[in-house]
Amino acid sequence: MSRSDIFINREASWLEFNGRVLEEAQDPGNPLLERLRFYCIFYSNLDEFFMVRVASLRHLIEQGDNNPDPSGLTPRQQLDLISSRVRDFYEISFDLYSKELIPALAREAIFIRTLDQINPAQEKYLDEFFDRAIYPVLTPIAIDESHSSTWIPGLTSNLAVLLRPENRKEMELRMAVVQIPGMLPGLVRLPNDEAMEMLWLNDAVRRRISSLFPGYSVLETAGFRIARDSELELDDETRSDYIGILESELKKRQRAKPIRLEHETMSQELLQRIQQFLDVKDSALIPTQGPLDPKPLLSIVDMPGYERLHYRLQQPLLRVDFEQSRTIFKVLRERDILLSHPYDSFDPVVRFIQASAEDPDVLAIKQTLYRTGGKESPIVNALVRAAENGKQVTVLVELTARFDEERNISWARGLEEAGAHVLYGLANVKVHAKVALVVRRELSGICRYVHLGTGNYNERTARLYTDFGLFTSNEEFGSDVSAFFNTITGYSEPPLFNRLVMAPIGMREKLIALIRRESDRARSGQQSEILAKMNSLVDPKIIRELYSASKAGVKIQLNVRGICCLLPGVPGLSENIQVISILDRYLEHSRAFVFHNGGESEVFLSSADWMPRNLDKRVELMFPIHDESLKKRVIETLRVQMTDNQKARILKPDGSYERAIPSRSEPLRVQEYLYFRGIEEQERIRSLTPVRFIPIEGRE
Repeated sequence: MSRSDIFINREASWLEFNGRVLEEAQDPGNPLLERLRFYCIFYSNLDEFFMVRVASLRHLIEQGDNNPDPSGLTPRQQLDLISSRVRDFYEISFDLYSKELIPALAREAIFIRTLDQINPAQEKYLDEFFDRAIYPVLTPIAIDESHSSTWIPGLTSNLAVLLRPENRKEMELRMAVVQIPGMLPGLVRLPNDEAMEMLWLNDAVRRRISSLFPGYSVLETAGFRIARDSELELDDETRSDYIGILESELKKRQRAKPIRLEHETMSQELLQRIQQFLDVKDSALIPTQGPLDPKPLLSIVDMPGYERLHYRLQQPLLRVDFEQSRTIFKVLRERDILLSHPYDSFDPVVRFIQASAEDPDVLAIKQTLYRTGGKESPIVNALVRAAENGKQVTVLVELTARFDEERNISWARGLEEAGAHVLYGLANVKVHAKVALVVRRELSGICRYVHLGTGNYNERTARLYTDFGLFTSNEEFGSDVSAFFNTITGYSEPPLFNRLVMAPIGMREKLIALIRRESDRARSGQQSEILAKMNSLVDPKIIRELYSASKAGVKIQLNVRGICCLLPGVPGLSENIQVISILDRYLEHSRAFVFHNGGESEVFLSSADWMPRNLDKRVELMFPIHDESLKKRVIETLRVQMTDNQKARILKPDGSYERAIPSRSEPLRVQEYLYFRGIEEQERIRSLTPVRFIPIEGRE
């Protein structure tokens, strides 16, 4: 078989994933404002894709690297594929915006006006608003040889203006650029007592653009937006001022080479001037008819009073274990607890760190942080409080979490000022593991409490992403996590873990061994099965092992939300493999792997996808679930996800996706099913829980 018969190109697979995001924006069955949110997410995803993946391919071409990827495509061929598919997406998205979303908003009395649709009263308001709030912050920038050092920030909306001098003999045309202020709302609210009317801020600026250029005639005005290369090149050998080095690279990112230029319809004269100024090739040009930056549309999505245009509220459930008047440490001493976010509330995780910060018997807290959220993170604030309370606090803040670098630098400095021991990461690898350890002095001796997760310590995304989290006070877990922190904070050799599996040392080998064991059982006539859920499946070695397992007769069911480079259902190769992708109101983010093991199923959760970067270039953790009831819960969750026939797409042998069809079965939307199953489970547990009278004690 040729490479393309075995592997799907990674970039093509990602584009198909983002196409599924766009499909959710197109789906009339979704509430209107949720469709608008998906429309914005689609464009946000594309921005990052260009700044990272397209930039990386351009680097390879510049370096003369013509080596094909596992699917057999060279970097140049991949760029051509991307260019063609992205242009198709832009056409689809403009039709969606202009023919479906805007009319649907209008039916709800929400209007996004164009300049030819505003009335005289609104024109007067815009004049006053421009003079008062917009004009003072605008800075027109002349573009000519004397302004060669001028730079345009990435992902900002800009107006290019073609000018001709008035009352002068010279007739040479000039060009200027006006950046649309990012600190002002991207949509201007227009006066109207009966409806919501708005105008794009760039149109409000465009309307009065001539006031910025006295003495010149404005011949043409058109908008454009650039995306810049955002790959960081850090020297891991020089660690004396790692934050300083990272900050320097972040500044370079701001002025990195543009790798995409989106532009409104404009004359060839103006376009060529912009290209020359920005040094952008024709291949990087993307004409667009919709909004240059849809992000301001999120202000409509988040407006209060339109609940009926959103998904029905699903309030996160607080597990019965945490409802009782007991400390979190008493709860965790009794049993392991598995949380399934966002159905289960993330609050116990926050309370775990907050309680540890205040408890006088807690001696130490150790935690990894990758993405922690906005300006106010209750977990980071609790760690600061713990350090101020004199506890030994050790935090590994992964500074190079892409696009969260500046925020993480701020968190790291705040923790250091409070007295915490802060590590900025490890040389040559990112720390992506999600783990927290609390060491507590108790009457019975020192006890270690552990939280392990598949997602970040971010209370905001925990309401939007599906993830698993495990609480345990099991001594073997505690010992392993202590050894893990000793390994990444000191110079100790990687330990032999009792329970944990760690990347980049051992996880790939463990996964291959588990897959091969299922293959061996299938060849010997035993029942065999692999059930796995992840964000991305890219690693060629793992994919080849799955193909071998399929040929041996192993039944393999995979739930891969995003990139999947494996081709399922190919005769003689993968006919025993089924792949689905679920896109719904929550981002499917959890990683869970089940190996049948002759009926003694082994269940693992992990921070790692099956990608080379996770298995070879990141510090990741995979951890087993041993409690039989918790194992059953994970297995049932993965199985029911494979039966979703409302939001699941099925990957076909040719690499395309098709929607799952209910056929004769009842409609099943798994994210709703899991939420209501959680409610039923809570009610069942409450009905079986006897009333307990709990004395209040001074100390435990």
